[in-house]
Amino acid sequence: MSEQTVSDEVSGVEIELDHVTKRYSGTRAPAVDDFSMVVPAGKIVVFVGPSGCGKTTTMRMINRLIEPSSGRITIGGDDALKLDVDTLRRRIGYAIQQAGLFPHFTVAQNIGVVPGLLGWDKKRVTSRVEEMMDLVGLDPADFRDRYPRQLSGGQQQRVGVARALAADPPVLLMDEPFGAVDPITRGNLQDELLRLQTDLKKTIVFVTHDFDEAVKLGDRIAVLGNQSKILQYDTPESILANPADDTVAGFVGAGASLKQLTLMRVRDVELEQDALTITADESPAAVREKLTTQRKQFALVLDQRRRPVRWVHVRELANASSVSSVGKPLRDVVSVQSTLQDALEAMLAEGGSVPVTGSRGEYAGTIKLDTVISTIQQIRDEHADDATADAADEGAPA
Repeated sequence: MSEQTVSDEVSGVEIELDHVTKRYSGTRAPAVDDFSMVVPAGKIVVFVGPSGCGKTTTMRMINRLIEPSSGRITIGGDDALKLDVDTLRRRIGYAIQQAGLFPHFTVAQNIGVVPGLLGWDKKRVTSRVEEMMDLVGLDPADFRDRYPRQLSGGQQQRVGVARALAADPPVLLMDEPFGAVDPITRGNLQDELLRLQTDLKKTIVFVTHDFDEAVKLGDRIAVLGNQSKILQYDTPESILANPADDTVAGFVGAGASLKQLTLMRVRDVELEQDALTITADESPAAVREKLTTQRKQFALVLDQRRRPVRWVHVRELANASSVSSVGKPLRDVVSVQSTLQDALEAMLAEGGSVPVTGSRGEYAGTIKLDTVISTIQQIRDEHADDATADAADEGAPA
């Protein structure tokens, strides 16, 4: 990667909101009242709360899409309220629901907007656009010249993220960016964001009303009440284990123990390596022989970049002219960034073990139901042990 390197270095900067308030004329109560928070550099902080509580207003004051009435906001030590507003916004990536792409611009033109405004030369912009498309999993040759209307919802969101990151900003603001896509695509986009963040280490402020999404994505979660009052600001683990009050407990909801699966990633468990993988250019007879020899019923077809495409059953190969003409397309895959809850849902959709992909979409192994069940049992045992210990500390019978 030419301008962003995969390393342990943090490219994001700290954001501090100090006693920030927003009042609208003609209203008695402020929309945001005396909000103070430090967003650590290189971390994802998620604002979660009910509709109308002020979470989006709070986030938009960071890049001054909404001007605060009072208070101070610093970004990397710079006073955001004293910077030229256009200069400020070009230093902050912004991704919103339904991507917000310019419909009359191609994918390449959309991604290259901010670098172009910053005066980058054409060659540098073109190189950066291709780099960003590859980073978010869109083949430049296939997608560069398409228009937004020619893309699926998930593809549009990927372009939106690429555009937000194109000028290499230290800060990324994301306002319910995945709220308008189907659950499977949403999970894949969440995984993609986590993969990107592992490489890029930006400072990300993410707004959502979905607590499960907050738990999956956030290094820290701010549960907000009316007027953006901070009800609890902590790690997902701490909020799940110890909600600050009944309102926060309501966001956590029932099944807090099962939500622990959202804290565990597929990369945390051992993957199976027993699937027979093949490529589409192999002959059906050769694949059938491999399956028979290994006493397997299914083979997993990989494309030229070793990405899983579909399962093929041994019976389908008997009269097939090519491997590419048969098989069951994958309805869902998970990545090493996915949660075990994602994996469980994918298994229910696929009806069995699910392929797992690595950092660039390449095949990494499979995850099976037995693995998730044993993990759930381990979590239950740990909770039972904790409950016994707590009861003993309080002098009560377990």
